[in-house]
Amino acid sequence: MWIIAGTVPDPDFSLLTPALTASPDVLPRLSGPELLLPDGRNVPVERGTAALAATALQTCAALSCPPPALLLAGDTGSGSGSRSLYAWLEQALPDLAPHGLTFHYLFPDVDWHNRLLLAVQALPQTPLMVADAGFMYVAKMSGYADAYALFTPDVGELAFLADEKAPHPFYTRGFLLAEEQNIPALLARAQAHGNCPADLLIKGRADHVIHQGQTYAVVDSPSVPAMECIGGTGDIVTGLVTGLLCTGLPVAPAALAAARLARRLAAHCRPDPATPVSHLIAALPEVLPRSAGEAALLGQP
Repeated sequence: MWIIAGTVPDPDFSLLTPALTASPDVLPRLSGPELLLPDGRNVPVERGTAALAATALQTCAALSCPPPALLLAGDTGSGSGSRSLYAWLEQALPDLAPHGLTFHYLFPDVDWHNRLLLAVQALPQTPLMVADAGFMYVAKMSGYADAYALFTPDVGELAFLADEKAPHPFYTRGFLLAEEQNIPALLARAQAHGNCPADLLIKGRADHVIHQGQTYAVVDSPSVPAMECIGGTGDIVTGLVTGLLCTGLPVAPAALAAARLARRLAAHCRPDPATPVSHLIAALPEVLPRSAGEAALLGQP
């Protein structure tokens, strides 16, 4: 089982646990701009964890592999929903025994992060862990970034990872300029301070896939500048990585294939800045590979 854990911006959304998605006949499915959940609820697919989950589900459906389970909680910034998710997962991990976890928008609570990490490391087989958005922030803040298999930052978030003193991206010091040409220096600084794992997918005008601390591949074409203006396109990339990891693809090839597929999707859809991210996700089946072998070829540098 692979688990996607994150929040949705709805204070009335109560915790949805993976137990609801364990049976093949109750899997969530994407219908238009909403993610339909097994208990009858729906979540708008606009950006954030819902966009990531919808993308991963589409990817797994195309590749005929078991889809990830969803662990979702409502949180609009108070942290209460995130803490309920942390607490539930800490207790449930031994029974779930996931082989992978993708953590997304969660309130960055260092204490809860560390409790959850201890629970993960106590499992007989340590799952692969991917972190993006708020959970990537707390993973860095905790000092245990090296426990993760993959971070998926954009260039601004990479500058935060490079700042050993910043507790949040808002406080990244100004001399660490979040510009594409500074990626090598920012990456070297993040690595020197232990603030990132050995593998990263750095999202930007050119996507940089880092494997074992070294450049594995750079993807810069096709280039569709409108994608940078659409909120949620980074969530699509992390969703693609998650779906590809569900097939058993290794981390670096999965990251490279995801970067290439996101650009293939952009070229296919030709979006403008007003295009909703849900429209891009709905078009994913038109560009996704149809076999694990085809996906693996996309992951070759």
